[in-house]
Amino acid sequence: MSASPVRTCAGCGRKAPQHELLRFAAVDGSLAQGRTLPGRGVYTCLGLACFERALASRAFARVLRTTVSAGPELARHYTDS
Repeated sequence: MSASPVRTCAGCGRKAPQHELLRFAAVDGSLAQGRTLPGRGVYTCLGLACFERALASRAFARVLRTTVSAGPELARHYTDS
């Protein structure tokens, strides 16, 4: 039996199995959501609050080791929790 890799949310710091989190990567200087995007990835919980916290604390840029811009369309990937 293979266990799912554990990742840390960039917003709240909670550790969770990879499949329970959303993955983001830098694509041409913009933040994009997707499990199969190439390069370094950064994860957040499914709640919009974690995404907003990671954005405000510049966690995406820190983890990805590059400057990224995040458009408002990324919020559609989240639930209301």
